[in-house]
Amino acid sequence: MTTTADRSTTPTNGLPQERRLVTSIPGPKSQALQARKTEAVSAGIGVMLPVYVVKAGGGVLVDVDGNSLIDMGSGIAVTTVGNANPDVVAGVQQQVADFTHTCFMVTPYSGYVEVCEALNRLTPGDHTKRSALFNSGAEAVENAVKIARAYTKRQAVVVVEHGYHGRTNLTMALTAKNMPYKQSFGPFAPEVYRVPTSYPYRDRGLKGPEMAQIAITRIEKEIGAANVAAIIIEPIQGEGGFIVPGDGYFSAMADFATANGIVFVADEIQSGFCRTGDWFASEYEGVVPDMITTAKGIAGGLPLAAVTGRAEIMDSVHAGGLGGTYGGNPVACAAALGSIRWMEEQDANGLAKAIEAVMLPRLTSMAERFPAIGDIRGRGAMIAIELVVPGTMDPDAGLAATLNTFCHANGVVTLTTGTYGNVFRFLPPLTMPIPLLEEALGILEQAFEAATS
Repeated sequence: MTTTADRSTTPTNGLPQERRLVTSIPGPKSQALQARKTEAVSAGIGVMLPVYVVKAGGGVLVDVDGNSLIDMGSGIAVTTVGNANPDVVAGVQQQVADFTHTCFMVTPYSGYVEVCEALNRLTPGDHTKRSALFNSGAEAVENAVKIARAYTKRQAVVVVEHGYHGRTNLTMALTAKNMPYKQSFGPFAPEVYRVPTSYPYRDRGLKGPEMAQIAITRIEKEIGAANVAAIIIEPIQGEGGFIVPGDGYFSAMADFATANGIVFVADEIQSGFCRTGDWFASEYEGVVPDMITTAKGIAGGLPLAAVTGRAEIMDSVHAGGLGGTYGGNPVACAAALGSIRWMEEQDANGLAKAIEAVMLPRLTSMAERFPAIGDIRGRGAMIAIELVVPGTMDPDAGLAATLNTFCHANGVVTLTTGTYGNVFRFLPPLTMPIPLLEEALGILEQAFEAATS
């Protein structure tokens, strides 16, 4: 069993766990493929770092030119159990050999049921639950809204500032940030209302419960609690900048929902499945959501998403009202069962906490040297730094882009995010070897030195 002290059995897919650069980044073969991409793929599909991957595992990505890069992104929190995790691969291979699809709504299969049973067991709360499976996080959120409206017979949906919930028409309405997600794509779905979140770094000293009261007052005065079907909040905001709400905000919003017959939905698509050192980030404040949406880390890289909730809420929808041709595909379900098994057997939460124990002190040390680091936040293997103009709180998106370019050129896959584009986010796979993690942080430190010299 892998422990926080011994990662010798961490799956690596047979790859040397090293940063190795044999060409410039991107190399000539990747550049040739990128030229083909430009000719064949819609320009609306952007690429952050055009290195074309041929193999991955442990904490590295190997590209077509033979470069080995340190993966600090996990495909945006998807390959939490590492790429090509043996438990995932074995389940997928067996399932592909047996059958690839029947559509669960036509002729069902046990894998779908087993994934739902696991979700009902692992998500917060000991009440009776039901689950439904879909393809993507956006689908999960959209179906959570459908279910909440069916259950409450209400229409209004409340979300919070800086939130991100997807790219479908409804979930674009729920999402706060315009570029690149919403620009030119309207009109959006109606009956969506946005209220303040808790953003401790920028809340001028206001505490979590105080920010919750501001939000609650807005709901009461501008929408009417009796009109609200659902409140949807990420326990730690992802695309908004890894914003960790002040203690008491999340629980106060959940309590308000319960007191007013509102379905409280925790969007755990990015923060769920051991990413933060708990199975779900909602557990940090002991919140038991009425519904929880999951995707990303659930299936080791295969497309799968879910809505899990109280049985009486989930069963309020008429038969046939939920579903989709590919939802809960048997191959994706096999991947999820392998991924969940690995997380349980290998103490994935302990692995996430071990990553945090390395990252936070190192980033804190950097902040003492580089005043552009205005804030360090996050939990487990979901950590971020917010960059500002030194001596101010003005966002510095330019510095974030400069650091990102340096890291990429030096073989570290990093991601920026945030409403202001000034947040560096770190989402290493839980299979990341600690020496590689430390090396990646060393490259980041070099990036700061180069940018500020």
